[in-house]
Amino acid sequence: MKVPLTIQQTQEALKKKDLSCVDLVDYYLERIDKFNPEINAVLTVSSEVAYSQAKKADKLIKELGDKAFEEFPLLGVTVIYKDMFLTKGIRTTAASHVLEDYVPAYSATVVERLEKAGCITLGKANQDAWAHGSSGENSDFGPTKNPWNKKLVPGGSSSGSAASLAADFSLISTGTDTCGSIRLPANYCGVLGLKPTYGSVSRFGVIAMASSLDSIGHFGRVVSDVRKVFEVTRGIDGYDSTLSSLHKPYQIKSKGLKIGLPKEFLGEGLEDEVRDSVLEAAKTFEKMGNEIVEISLPHTKYGIAVYYIIQPAEVSSNLSRYDGVRYGKSRSFFGDEAKRRIMLGSYVLSAGYYDAYYLKAMKVRSVIIEEVDRAFEDVDLILAPVAPSLPFKLGEKVNDPLKMYLTDIYAATANLCGIPSLAVPSGFNKDNLPLGFQIMGPKFSEELLFAAALEYHRFIDYKPQVAKIT
Repeated sequence: MKVPLTIQQTQEALKKKDLSCVDLVDYYLERIDKFNPEINAVLTVSSEVAYSQAKKADKLIKELGDKAFEEFPLLGVTVIYKDMFLTKGIRTTAASHVLEDYVPAYSATVVERLEKAGCITLGKANQDAWAHGSSGENSDFGPTKNPWNKKLVPGGSSSGSAASLAADFSLISTGTDTCGSIRLPANYCGVLGLKPTYGSVSRFGVIAMASSLDSIGHFGRVVSDVRKVFEVTRGIDGYDSTLSSLHKPYQIKSKGLKIGLPKEFLGEGLEDEVRDSVLEAAKTFEKMGNEIVEISLPHTKYGIAVYYIIQPAEVSSNLSRYDGVRYGKSRSFFGDEAKRRIMLGSYVLSAGYYDAYYLKAMKVRSVIIEEVDRAFEDVDLILAPVAPSLPFKLGEKVNDPLKMYLTDIYAATANLCGIPSLAVPSGFNKDNLPLGFQIMGPKFSEELLFAAALEYHRFIDYKPQVAKIT
């Protein structure tokens, strides 16, 4: 059985009775059972919950007909959650042995909102443990592999979430983005990945990594799917005090945008093939009637250094709750990367070093924010690479933390500034590896990102694909 690749197509099939929600669950669970042992994208399969939710959805469709989809906008949409999201009654591990037996008593706001909108929970996705990583290799339960080429990494830390879509294990998935952890795997797996504005989507019930940087987002195969999920998940919930109700009106511009191309993002360290694909995307936007202008963001070169001071500091604080007393196992079960970040974070926060490192990093962060805000006074969007390279081989950087950290060099700006960024697939290279770029906008300009990406995909006649796993 073949199932549709988008929400609209799936719901049309459900309306026409070409498929049932139970059929969808059958299909996806069969694929997970068949291919997940080699891809390792899913850590926990919630088949009992999935079938229960699917039967309820089928009953609603039978009783209400098409009106069911008006009342429940994501009815019949299957979802796999990154294992940072608390799911009531379903194991949540953060891909760490510390929490390998932890079953939450409540669900994250995002989970509740998606289920209330009609989503069907298939399971929990593999990831870098505690979201510490850029490749998906830091999971305590083994690395996730890229469905397009199993010898390559899928990107991280939301590795299993992106790989699940590329492998056709689900229709949508969720992720967290602290420094490209949604955009990088989206880019490496050939799907769309949204890192929303900080304060758009609730962090309540999502295991914290670095609280001033964490953004809660998701993956989809087409722009309309990503937008629809964002509409359901965004907004104030009464639990996360950083949330804002600000939201810029939806607008589609097929031309007339002024798009900035930062020269600092196209220089040394960027693979030629990645640079060429980004410049090709810029030419396409120009052909669409937009203006491409070179801009300079000189202080963004310090972004990765700033990030790797602020983030470990917040990690060391957030991980201190895992003492083996209230829940989980003892701290001896932390992996090497978690220990590395705890030690580094404790160091930069310690007496005599706080001013020298953490305080200075926060000051530079403020400079970067001001610089990017000024740029958006002159341009509508910023176009940039997601990562400096194409997907690299499993094990290639795992023993060189600094080289691994530099994978995030183009992702840090959006997180440090709290602005939205959308990873957009643009096609494939001669080796059938995904290519793409990111577009960043001012705070709360997600609708502008969606509009630009939608028009771009229409212009190039983009069609979503899934990997043929052999």
